[in-house]
Amino acid sequence: MAYSKILRRLREEKTNYKKRGTMLMGKRDFITVNITNENTQVQIIKPGMTGDIVVASAHSTYLLDKGWQGSRKSVSAAYLTGYLAGKKALGKGAKDAILYTGTRKYTQRMAAALKGVVDAGVQVPANEETFPSSERINGDHLTVKNDITKIKSTIDGEIK
Repeated sequence: MAYSKILRRLREEKTNYKKRGTMLMGKRDFITVNITNENTQVQIIKPGMTGDIVVASAHSTYLLDKGWQGSRKSVSAAYLTGYLAGKKALGKGAKDAILYTGTRKYTQRMAAALKGVVDAGVQVPANEETFPSSERINGDHLTVKNDITKIKSTIDGEIK
């Protein structure tokens, strides 16, 4: 019986090579959203044959400096982190992108981060019906109230 080598990232369920190959054929930038136990990270990446280049990246710990209280992995925090990444990407010349989920499922927090990128001005093919409601994005369901519009205006003022 012959030994069949399985790629490490496929074995660890980190990369879906069929989905990645299809995405690379489109030659467009892509958005990745990573939500951990404590934080949210959004990256806009330019694919390349020798390796991917991160165009813009945002992490939810940035929100702490702007007066954020509460969870950094909530729907509202994901939205603001996506908004920040979108503004940074626009500043570096990225105009359109697609969402790359990899092996992860499409969740409400991922959708909120994507809506933040879209609201920042990056063109993303996405259906408005998949985004969370404005009440959830504004954090009406949370016990700790944060001023989303104040933090958005701070991001707009800092990143042009």
